[in-house]
Amino acid sequence: MNRIKEVLEEKGIKQTWLAEKLGKSYNMVNGYVQNRQQPRLEVLYEIANILDIEVKELLKSNKEKD
Repeated sequence: MNRIKEVLEEKGIKQTWLAEKLGKSYNMVNGYVQNRQQPRLEVLYEIANILDIEVKELLKSNKEKD
């Protein structure tokens, strides 16, 4: 599970903007945001870089409750 949705909301960033920066389709990014699919590790690092945060901030601990 990832926290991409929460981080985008915290920063006021739209999924379409992130998709454009990543060079991926909106549908692909939406899949990441909705946790229907998980990005490859390289893509996760790219997302963290674009959002100017640490990769660990995009990951949910198994101990955390939803």
